[in-house]
Amino acid sequence: MTTLTKIYDTSLTLLTDLYQLTMAHGYWKTGRAEQEAVFHLYFRKNPFEGGYTIAAGLEYALEYVRRFQFSGDDISYLAELEGNDGRPLFSPEFLSYLNDLEITCDLHAVPEGTVVFPHEPLVRVCGPILQCQLLETALLNLINYQTLIATKSARICTATGGDPVLEFGLRRAQGIDGGLSASRAAYIGGCAATSNVLAGKLFGIPVKGTHAHSWVMSFEDELSAFEEYAEAMPNNCVFLVDTYNTLEGVRNAIRVGIQLREAGHKMVGIRLDSGDLAYLSIEARRLLDEAGLTEAAIVASNDLDEATITSLKTQGARIAIWGVGTRLVTAYDQPALGGVYKLGAVRNENNEWEPKLKLSEQAIKTSTPGILQTRRFLNENGAVADMIYDELQNPLPAGNVLIDPLDPTRRRFLDESLQSEDLLIPVVRKGEIVHQQESLEKIRERAQQQLDLFHVGIQRHLEPHEYPVGLEQNLYNFKTEQILLARKLTQS
Repeated sequence: MTTLTKIYDTSLTLLTDLYQLTMAHGYWKTGRAEQEAVFHLYFRKNPFEGGYTIAAGLEYALEYVRRFQFSGDDISYLAELEGNDGRPLFSPEFLSYLNDLEITCDLHAVPEGTVVFPHEPLVRVCGPILQCQLLETALLNLINYQTLIATKSARICTATGGDPVLEFGLRRAQGIDGGLSASRAAYIGGCAATSNVLAGKLFGIPVKGTHAHSWVMSFEDELSAFEEYAEAMPNNCVFLVDTYNTLEGVRNAIRVGIQLREAGHKMVGIRLDSGDLAYLSIEARRLLDEAGLTEAAIVASNDLDEATITSLKTQGARIAIWGVGTRLVTAYDQPALGGVYKLGAVRNENNEWEPKLKLSEQAIKTSTPGILQTRRFLNENGAVADMIYDELQNPLPAGNVLIDPLDPTRRRFLDESLQSEDLLIPVVRKGEIVHQQESLEKIRERAQQQLDLFHVGIQRHLEPHEYPVGLEQNLYNFKTEQILLARKLTQS
């Protein structure tokens, strides 16, 4: 069996870090496996120094939960692992427990395509602490990356001012999973199509593509290459014109474009993949228009991202369609979101919820205790502010006060007349999926509708507007008390 077959024909339950299993063993050994706990998955900073983030990857995560079960091969492998004394790392009794384990957790999550901000939980997991722990790594893996790419895609699509963006990143993506996940997330973020045919088949994303330099180089001359391509694919003619001399390539494309028109077909356009894209697109547009090929589009590629696209737009580039690859699917300027998964509360022996807090010397890394939910406040113009509150302590009913967790002097008073909605919705109950699977098209539409709720300033690429997000006053006061108490205990 090849390595590829092994990867894609196996249980994914061991898609986890070893310490999740060693902690699970510890919970089981100490009789705490069934103790109820709550964990929150969130991130601390918007990626790309931006003003917002778009949640993605939930459908993958739900599928993982649905299929969670240790296979016989999984158990056999774990039985082979040894501790530093050469003895089995896990006891046979614990492995037997894992063999029969079924997920019974509840999950709440923000729907894919939702605009979210730092410290807001994207997923809340409640259930036996051993199970919550075993879900951590996979949930982070599946949600972090797609959230990152969906956000990068939205930034790029914003930069084009509505021009279509084609995702061309498969060959530079981090493996098969990276390529497929990136195509899916990029479409959520706003890309119009992908070159990734497998992603088109699996997810229903429109697929687009032209030809490579190798096609042109395989012929005696460029004109012949274009003519033969037009003969073979008259309904898909976007000619790559920069194999040799770009503007001469445009002229050759024009010749074939006229031939196509006379034969009852239409040249879709030309593609520029190198050189001064602003100058070349302006000149190409002039030549195309003079030849009467006014409907032929100019497609550009070549390591594009939101910064380059913005610059080209400023220079008056006549590019109509943007092919973006490497810098999108690799999230080139920030390759990781930095999502975390933190314990918020456990049920104690009196069956009462006991909030938990992780203390840190860095305020941004101090977790927020409780069972957290995010409430978004809106007026007739859109979103006004987000408030993180503890479901164990209902928010103050009138005149809600929002407190910045990193600067308590920054406070916002929320008028009681504002409308509001809670972002976390139930998606899994007692291990059973209760969230109806959504089409990728609907998720993509949600992302755009969500962005439209917010001030355009949050979409700026440089020094974006900071959308107000904070802790509800009761929660802020409680967290402060817990921090002071924890510091007093550690110093005594």
